[in-house]
Amino acid sequence: MRTTLIAATVAAALLAGCAPPVAKVSLGDAEPPSDFPDAYYGQLAEHAQPVFRIDPERSLVAIEVRRGGSLAHLGHDHIVASHDVRGYVAPAEGRADLYIRLDRLAVDEPGLRAEAAFDTQPSAEAIAGTRENMLYKLGADQHPYARIAVRSVDADATGARLNVAITVNGVARTMRIPAHIEIAADELSVSGRVTIEQSGFGIVPFSILGGALQVQDAVPIRFRIRARRMRV
Repeated sequence: MRTTLIAATVAAALLAGCAPPVAKVSLGDAEPPSDFPDAYYGQLAEHAQPVFRIDPERSLVAIEVRRGGSLAHLGHDHIVASHDVRGYVAPAEGRADLYIRLDRLAVDEPGLRAEAAFDTQPSAEAIAGTRENMLYKLGADQHPYARIAVRSVDADATGARLNVAITVNGVARTMRIPAHIEIAADELSVSGRVTIEQSGFGIVPFSILGGALQVQDAVPIRFRIRARRMRV
């Protein structure tokens, strides 16, 4: 009887995308964030300072959400991606401001799952449930954007370090992120990897059965940001 109950509980959690069902999140058409510093970068460009505008179609942020616990084999790993990063980079100022609309995040695209070498395949229903539950966990109704603000860059013979503030779920955290930066006359590329902890942003990772089936708190992120020089 107890084994049957546990199996039923686990099955229900998996079908629901690893969390209780929640209402769908709709963020409307507001864009960009009301306090986004478009004018600051426009003024830099008008004064002949190099400013690069993010090219969303050529940029990618990929987030791996991995399962854990003694019953991890019953769950799925997920990959969440943004193909819609927007914002600006001013390399001479050591500054960049980017944002991601959370309702435009994609979940478990086949190509990205293959790149991550995940060994399971969730159903379409589980993927849809995971996406809605993710938006709920991120507080997307109240905080519809993830914000990334670079305020300085340290570089030496070993490479570059971005001094960054990341804001998710209304919580900001500062960190230093190793990155590879390439700058040409008309294009800029920044790529790298970082691991963050969900709990640091006030997000409680999913867990049932005393942690036997859970989502790991640590979330590896890889990014490739490409931008084009603004002309005025």
